[in-house]
Amino acid sequence: MSKVKAKIIGTGSYLPEKVLTNQDLEKIVDTSDEWILSRTGMKERRIARDDEYTSEMGTAAARAALADAKLTADQVDFILVATLTPDYPCPSTACLIQEALGAKKASGADVQAACTGFLFLLLMAKSLIESGVYKNILIIASEKLSSITNYKDRSTCILFGDGAAACVISGEGKGLSIENIQLGADGEQAELIMMPGGGSRQPASQESVANSQHYIQMAGNEVFKHAVRRMEAACKDCLDAMGLTEKEISWLIPHQANLRIIDAIAKRFEHLPPERIFKTGQKYGNTSASSVGIALDELLKCASLKAGEQILLTAFGAGLTWGAAVLRTE
Repeated sequence: MSKVKAKIIGTGSYLPEKVLTNQDLEKIVDTSDEWILSRTGMKERRIARDDEYTSEMGTAAARAALADAKLTADQVDFILVATLTPDYPCPSTACLIQEALGAKKASGADVQAACTGFLFLLLMAKSLIESGVYKNILIIASEKLSSITNYKDRSTCILFGDGAAACVISGEGKGLSIENIQLGADGEQAELIMMPGGGSRQPASQESVANSQHYIQMAGNEVFKHAVRRMEAACKDCLDAMGLTEKEISWLIPHQANLRIIDAIAKRFEHLPPERIFKTGQKYGNTSASSVGIALDELLKCASLKAGEQILLTAFGAGLTWGAAVLRTE
């Protein structure tokens, strides 16, 4: 019996209609288009409506992925959702999406690995498919970061946007085979990126709200250094585990944290042409867990990939967490 190989057989994404430009931010906080561009490379980002939620964006991306895979919701066995902005602390966003899709046969759960969440879902889905536990898994990364962004803090509010991405993972059909995934974490650096309020350690109170503890906080300079080093190492580990060199990679899709981080990583992959490093951050900002998935969906829709091309994904986020994955076109 041949071994089952997990592959992505359908992708989809969703981006809210509202666009928040650098010029819009100039009216909100002490910043400028030039300042934002020079530090992040971002020109605009998408912002969800007040009545548009993480589960709804995830559902829209999931429907697109199912259509791309030519599957119906009742063929899904399991739903995995990566988000740090769930609709509620309880129940899971996965269960809300299950109901919205009508995926009556599917179980579901949320995973919180911040901006690396999509890669964590890929590994979990790959393991569950290749072990024979499930046949079709829907992975979804969805974030409404505008709901936890402090628009009085110019160091963070310029970065984040909202959006969702989804993939159908299966052992059958044709698509992108999931070749290798390497993940890492370092809780010793947890305070570098965090939202202090709202958990059991600091439940919501008048004081926590007054002190802006329910917004994401970040030590930018330290995060930059860790992000570049950790993503580079994860990429090297992933390639080494497969016996590949960077010359054998067709595309690099990095987490769209900011252009300076992407450029710093690109310098470490000198054999990869700049046009093969896929960027969406200038249009959508940093959408956390959904960042890599949105970029992957866009690449597949706009590029004519040949069989045997290898795509390298990498991400870094709060936790700290990081990872890399290699996908191969069939």
